[in-house]
Amino acid sequence: MVETSVGRVGYMSDTVRWGILATGGIAERFTTDLLTLDGAEVVAVASRTEASARAFADRFGIPRAYGGWDGLFADEDVDVVYVATPHHAHREAAGRALAAGRAVLCEKALTLNAREAEELVILSRDRGLFLMEAMWMYCNPLIRRLVELVHGGAIGEIRTVQADFGLAGPFPADHRLRDPSVGGGALLDLGVYPVSFAQLLLGEPDTVHAHALLSPEGVDLNTGMLLGWSDSGASALLSCSLDADTPLTASVTGSRGRIDLPRGFFFPEHLTLHREGHEPEVITAPEDPHSLRHEAAEVVRCLRAGLTESPLVPLDGSLAVMRTLDAVRDRIGVRYPQEAVPGPRGGSDDGSGVTRA
Repeated sequence: MVETSVGRVGYMSDTVRWGILATGGIAERFTTDLLTLDGAEVVAVASRTEASARAFADRFGIPRAYGGWDGLFADEDVDVVYVATPHHAHREAAGRALAAGRAVLCEKALTLNAREAEELVILSRDRGLFLMEAMWMYCNPLIRRLVELVHGGAIGEIRTVQADFGLAGPFPADHRLRDPSVGGGALLDLGVYPVSFAQLLLGEPDTVHAHALLSPEGVDLNTGMLLGWSDSGASALLSCSLDADTPLTASVTGSRGRIDLPRGFFFPEHLTLHREGHEPEVITAPEDPHSLRHEAAEVVRCLRAGLTESPLVPLDGSLAVMRTLDAVRDRIGVRYPQEAVPGPRGGSDDGSGVTRA
């Protein structure tokens, strides 16, 4: 991706001014970490109700609270909007923010499907506005070091990638994670991490196989994925679950070594490099790996530089991940009520499998 410098004229001062859209747990966590970042200021928050927005604003010392989205998007003091709504609202929220001339950091998964994601990317590029998926794993210093090691040939040619993300549950039928209308299921909430991890290292796969256990509501409770890359012969074995406490680990095996990531692979405290003829080398995180401030810092850096995309979390990469997630859902038979017509599907095979709970 070429870094461009098209953006709003007179866009940036020394301080990047943030607006927070939604007041749930991830918004609280992001705002807590954002406030520790030099050069960032939170000037407004919006929620579905003024009471929720005001409570959030009072907690974090935010000067303006809006009971609805329009006030936030119209606020001329807001440089960038952080979209922390559930998946099903990402397309509308991010799209309206971009249409209002605001830069956007949008939570993962970027949208419900690749078609919606492509619409956002086209809108941001047409308007010359910054857009980034909040894939904080990509901005993590130790994950960036992992990429340097792999691309630098430390373990030779990649042969396999393994990663999993599962929660023990069980989640009741009325929980949002079991609700198809809000993009429920393991895949978009949890599976996006293993898929993004594999594609960070290998790019978009050529083949996608998947098998899943579906809930009575029609969302995936447990999904296994096998991705393949024909040019290198590499494969990725990935899983996500709302029904099992999986190890939450990852490993990358190459022709001359292996890198292991411990529990919580998407915010690792250390990684272990295994190489032929060498003792295992443990590389520790240089700073708090759990913080969301790394992705916020990347947004601030890009906006100050006048970039419309982040080289760490490129939009083409986010689109590729969404195509793979679409392909997995295609294989396992999961479709959300909002999807009147099929979105673009990735992958070239018809590997499939589904079990009903």
